[in-house]
Amino acid sequence: MKEELLFCPLGGSGEIGMNMNLFSYGSPDDQKWIIVDVGVTFADDTVPGVDLIYPDPGFIVDKKDDILGIILTHAHEDHIGAIAYIWPKIKCNIYATPFTSVLINEKFKEKKIDISNYLKIVPLNSTLNLKPFDIEFITLTHSILEPNGLKIKTPVGNILHTGDWKNDLNPLIGNKIDDSKLKKIGNEGVLAMICDSTNVFSPGHAGSELEVRKNLLKIMERLKKRIIVTSFASNVARMESIFYCAQKTGRQISLVGRSMHRIYKAARQCGYLKDLIDPVDSRDVKNISREKIVYLCTGSQGEPMGAMTRVSNYTHPDIFIEKGDAVIFSSKIIPGNEKKLYKLHNQLVKEGIEVISEEIEFVHVSGHPNRDDLKDMYSWIKPKSIIPVHGEHRHMIEHINFAKEMQVPYPVQVENGDIVRLYPGESPEVYDKAPNGRIYIDGNVGVEEDAQSIKERKNLSINGFLGVTILITPRGNIHNQPVLSVKGLPIQDDREFAYGLVDEIEKTTRSFSLNNKKQESNLIDAIKIVCRKYSKEKTGKKPITNINLVRI
Repeated sequence: MKEELLFCPLGGSGEIGMNMNLFSYGSPDDQKWIIVDVGVTFADDTVPGVDLIYPDPGFIVDKKDDILGIILTHAHEDHIGAIAYIWPKIKCNIYATPFTSVLINEKFKEKKIDISNYLKIVPLNSTLNLKPFDIEFITLTHSILEPNGLKIKTPVGNILHTGDWKNDLNPLIGNKIDDSKLKKIGNEGVLAMICDSTNVFSPGHAGSELEVRKNLLKIMERLKKRIIVTSFASNVARMESIFYCAQKTGRQISLVGRSMHRIYKAARQCGYLKDLIDPVDSRDVKNISREKIVYLCTGSQGEPMGAMTRVSNYTHPDIFIEKGDAVIFSSKIIPGNEKKLYKLHNQLVKEGIEVISEEIEFVHVSGHPNRDDLKDMYSWIKPKSIIPVHGEHRHMIEHINFAKEMQVPYPVQVENGDIVRLYPGESPEVYDKAPNGRIYIDGNVGVEEDAQSIKERKNLSINGFLGVTILITPRGNIHNQPVLSVKGLPIQDDREFAYGLVDEIEKTTRSFSLNNKKQESNLIDAIKIVCRKYSKEKTGKKPITNINLVRI
C-alpha cells in the first residue's frame, strides 16, 4: 500500500495551551510516529480542585511500539508540562535542547522517575535522524531560552513546524532569527507549515525585548521607592533586563518564588545570565534600604499561591510591602485572569501602592508573531499548505483567512483529533478523527473529564452537601433522631430546617420495614428523594445527598 504522511494535533488546536502534535509516515499498516511537545493547560473556576489539564494520549499510547521519540520545541509549560504524566505510558526517547533538558530532568526527579537513558540533549541548530524523519532544530526567537522550529524532512516532502516564535530583531539573549536559513528551507519546498496563531489579530510586529528593557530602565530611574516586579519566570531575557535595570539604578535584586529560583538556576547552569550582580536572599533584604532594592516575583497572573499575591496579602514570610512602594506587572494579562488580576491591582492601589502594568506603560512584549511577523515567515517559507495551531477557534479561522491573503494554495483548518493526510494527494485534507479528550490532574491522579470525582465536586461547589445517618435497633426501630450533616446550603434557621427534615425522613421510614435488609436500597433511595425535595423547597438547592443506615 502507498505510504502516507499524516499530521494530528491532540491538543493546542482550538485553544491556547496543552500543545501536543503527532506526525506519522509509512503505509497504513506500518506507520512510524513522532510526538512534538507534550503540554498542559491551566484549569479555570469551572473545574474546582483541578489545576492542570493535559491531552488524552490514548490514541498514541496504542501505537507506542511505533513511536520514534518525543521532540520538545521549548520549555514553556504548555509544551512540556505533561511530559512526566504521559511519558511513563510510552517510554520512548525524549529530544530537547540543553535548557529544556534541565527543566525536563527536574520534572522527572520530582516524580522520582529516572530518564537518564531516555533524555537525549540536542545541540542548538543541529539535526536529528529518526528514520524516516530527518529533523533539523532551527533556533527562533520567543519569550524563553532556546525556542525551536522544526524542519521535518520526509521521503515525500518537508514540513516546517514553527513552534512558538516571533521575529525579534533585538532578542537580548540568543541570536536573531536566521532568515537566510528559513529562505533556504523555503526554496527547497515546504509541503506544509504548522504555525503559531496566537497574535494573528495583532497588527505590525510583536516588538523587541530591547525596547522593553529601555522603558523599564526609564521607569526604575524615576521611582525613588521600593520596587517589586512580577513577570513570567520563564522569560529569562526579561529576568536579565530586571537585573540590568537594578544594577544601572544602584539597586540590589532579590528573587522571590520557587519557579523564579528554578529558572534562574537552570539558565545559569546552561551558561546564560553571566556578568550579572548576584541576587540577595530575600531573608537578608531587611538590611537594605527601601529605595535600594528590587524584588523579582512570581505570580504575575494573580495566582492565589504566587509570591505577588502573598506579598499583597501580607502573608509572605520575608517580603513586606507598604504605602509608597511600586509594583510593576511586566507581563500580559492572560485571558481568563482579568478578574483576579484587577482585584489584585485594586487592592494594591487602595493601600497606596503605585501599580504599573502593560495597560499604562510599555513593560511587556509578546513572544508570539503579530501579522507582520507572520508575513515575514510566509515570504521566507512559501508553503504549499498551512495548518494553523496554537490558537482558539477564532484565531485559527482568522489565520486561515490570512493565509489565503498570502496566496497559500491549501490552508487547512483543524481541531484536536483531526487527522490530516499531507501526502498522497494534490491538497492536504482532514480525512479521519482520532479519539481525543482532556485528562484532569485531580490531586496527583489523572482522571477523565467526565470522572465521577469531577462531577461530584462541581455539584458540591454549586449545591452543597447533605448527609443523613439513621441508627436502626435490632427490632427495626429508629434509635433517637436521624443525625444530619449539612455543608454549603444557605440555611437561615438551622433548627427549623433540621426539625422539618427529620419529620419528613421519619414519615418516609414508616412505610418501610426497617429490619428487612432487602428493602435497604429502596429505603435509601426514598430518603434521598425526600431530602433533596425538602432542601429544594427550603433553600433552592438540590445538594449531593448521602444516606447511611447503621444497625446497632
